[in-house]
Amino acid sequence: MSKKHENEPAEVKEAATPPAEIAPDTAAEVEKYRDLAMRTAADFDNFRKRAAREKEDSIRYANTSLLGDLLPLIDNFELGLEAAKSAPGADAILQGLGMVARQFRDFLASVGAVEIPTEGADFDPNLMEAVGHEHDPKVPEGKVLRQTRRGYKLRDRLLRPASVFVSKGPEA
Repeated sequence: MSKKHENEPAEVKEAATPPAEIAPDTAAEVEKYRDLAMRTAADFDNFRKRAAREKEDSIRYANTSLLGDLLPLIDNFELGLEAAKSAPGADAILQGLGMVARQFRDFLASVGAVEIPTEGADFDPNLMEAVGHEHDPKVPEGKVLRQTRRGYKLRDRLLRPASVFVSKGPEA
């Protein structure tokens, strides 16, 4: 007799194994439908697992659009902070703005967004966007010379590529 499940109706439990006196073609048909029921149950189980994975992913990456819209604001804020550093007598304002910049960085880290490291790294077209190439006698070809815009990842997904200048190596 097959395994009995608590949720199965009584008639399913009884029909799990066909009696020996059933005609061979009827037994074959019963076996065909049993196989179909097992495949359908397996398909449904796979569907349920896939739906759970997709739900988990949508929760994990729900902030992607919001963070993508927030990054240019953070960039402009940091540009303003850098420009304010050259203003005379703005020490108190710079200290306050520096605190806000740290809060932005802490917020990004708390939601799983991390900056892509670029300085001195090998150029990676999957994470970086080359906005230019320059000869540099001290930096080997294919290494990042400088970054013009920070890139970010949200956990394992790219939010925005880093914009970088890449070394062509020494001039020939």
